[in-house]
Amino acid sequence: MNRPRAYHHGDLRAELLERAEATLRTSGVDSLTLRQLARETGVSHAAPNRHFRDKQALLDALALVGFERLAALYADAAIDGTFPERVFATARIHFRFAVDNPALLTLMFSRKNSADVGTELAAAMQQTFASAITLMAEGQSSGEVVPGDPVRLSMLLAAAVHGLADFVVSGFLTEDVAEELLRETITNFILGFRLQS
Repeated sequence: MNRPRAYHHGDLRAELLERAEATLRTSGVDSLTLRQLARETGVSHAAPNRHFRDKQALLDALALVGFERLAALYADAAIDGTFPERVFATARIHFRFAVDNPALLTLMFSRKNSADVGTELAAAMQQTFASAITLMAEGQSSGEVVPGDPVRLSMLLAAAVHGLADFVVSGFLTEDVAEELLRETITNFILGFRLQS
């Protein structure tokens, strides 16, 4: 008879999150359970509860991982060039992340996050999109973007990027066509930002 391994399992929390994300990607959020993750990692059923008190805590932690990963993609990208080129490069990072991680992205922006980590998730989201908001503010300073709340302007653009990514994930558009539309979307948004001034 196979007995569950002892709790000393290396970084169990990281492994649980990794396996949870794999399940999220292949089977969806409804298939995630702490008991199943315990079986998959070979630990006792109680071991995951040392890191996540319940499934919602696990989902909140996964959402944080998603924001951290997206923030790292922004931070690692050396985005230079003209304002339109920088906006396109930033939007493309978000687009690629959304296409490659649709279930995780949905979880990240879900309103089902528990109140206990609401502040932490809000801070992670703010940090993730700080560079995009700063870029929009720089565009305003240089006269390339109309005055207004740079957060709201960034959200308008993010909504369009999300929509294109959703079209790809649903099979409505191919990635090649969506990439072309992404460039057109950015061009039209930038023209719109200018025309309103």
